[in-house]
Amino acid sequence: MGNMQSNGVVWIEIPVTNMDRAKAFYGKLLDAPLTDHEGGPNPMAMLPNGPQSAVSGHLYPGTPAVRGRGPTVHLAVSADAESAMDRIAEGGGEVISPVISIPSGSFFYAIDTEGNSLGVFHA
Repeated sequence: MGNMQSNGVVWIEIPVTNMDRAKAFYGKLLDAPLTDHEGGPNPMAMLPNGPQSAVSGHLYPGTPAVRGRGPTVHLAVSADAESAMDRIAEGGGEVISPVISIPSGSFFYAIDTEGNSLGVFHA
């Protein structure tokens, strides 16, 4: 794998039961469209990403873990946390925590339209 770090996160896959609904939700949250990709074993919607070295991922048809039982994927947004909270609600998701300040920025927890746990981070 070349110069990839051991034990580093390299990719995320978010299972969704309704691809169109999930694409609309994540597109609204991230303020960027997702790109359809049909080259793998499943249809995918690619999350927007920044630099080539940044971790990214995709949505795929699957069954999310039971609410509160699966991993929490943390995504960075360019808007402030309060605006991101509004976009979560407008997109059909649920905000489940207040904004939490940490030295590198702030984040909050949410649930997407499919029941997946999210952390939404703003630097």
